[in-house]
Amino acid sequence: MLKICSVIGARPQFIKASPLSAVLRGKFEEIMIHTGQHYDHGMSQRFFDELDIPEPEYNLGVGSGGHGAQTAAMLKYLEELYVKERPDAVLVYGDTNSTLAGALSAVKLHIPIAHVEAGLRSFNREMPEEINRLLTDHISRWLFTPSESSNENLKREGITDNVHIVGDIMLDSILKYSEKAHKSSSILVDQDIEKNEFYLATVHRPENTDDKFQLKSIFHAFSELDKKVILPLHPRTKRRMEEFSLKVSDNIKILEPVGYLDMLQLMQSSKSVLTDSGGVQKEAYYLRVPCVTLRKETEWTETVDAGWNTVANSDKEIILSVAERSDEIRLLPHPDLYGSGNTATEIVSILSSELS
Repeated sequence: MLKICSVIGARPQFIKASPLSAVLRGKFEEIMIHTGQHYDHGMSQRFFDELDIPEPEYNLGVGSGGHGAQTAAMLKYLEELYVKERPDAVLVYGDTNSTLAGALSAVKLHIPIAHVEAGLRSFNREMPEEINRLLTDHISRWLFTPSESSNENLKREGITDNVHIVGDIMLDSILKYSEKAHKSSSILVDQDIEKNEFYLATVHRPENTDDKFQLKSIFHAFSELDKKVILPLHPRTKRRMEEFSLKVSDNIKILEPVGYLDMLQLMQSSKSVLTDSGGVQKEAYYLRVPCVTLRKETEWTETVDAGWNTVANSDKEIILSVAERSDEIRLLPHPDLYGSGNTATEIVSILSSELS
């Protein structure tokens, strides 16, 4: 049986790996490698438990750190594992340091790379994620894109071979787990919150958390919203809030990081979502919940064009305006932007054909 090494390391990759690994293991021997980029229980193990992801064959335990040190440590260990396992291909997801390290280690050893979620561009090269996905796309053998615009991005960069529109793998996960979340999650009861009577927020990107003025502006906007804001707090954001002595208003309720099922239940029960996460923007769209993106740009431009997502950065007036129009936005058409939820099957079918 042909062997594929799948490299994961961060929360969004665990969500993407769940449906793809289940299909992949029916056709290939999958060796799952967890870099340890996200490592505490709430950001890692809880997702494996809830999403029925196989226990990784290897956990590198790299942990947090600067981009250079973290990526270098991954490169060292991944190269050793690839030499040991001799995979027929390496599969990477998205745009994290784990993605880049997984791909770069493979290409140096002449192992073909499959990139899931290829072709996305924010056109902001100050984002570490933009550099990671650019480099990964240019060294990958197979590029699995979520949409036509992603294909066009690659075409402009001269990449046209082995580019496949397969839809978004996260939609596979949403379709598989949203009803389970509704039935099994008790977070609304546990936190004493009611459906449609709160906004859900996530803030974790360095451009928001590491800039004191930016972070304060975001929280100031939250404080003026007409309903309670539920904020599962990322460890980085928590550290910066303590460092900046940032106080939050009474209408902001801070939670510890939540698992995938609780997050889905919070999203599908919220009035709107306010986030700087790429994955959460898509999840909100799939669940038909209006979204405010707390960034200067988004790579998921189709959600903006459809009217369900608004790029606000930290602009209080835009944030408040979108919140006020939540009910109106929910009446907009809701096209299938990123496939129909069979992305995992399509990817495995292509890899089976190409590698046989």
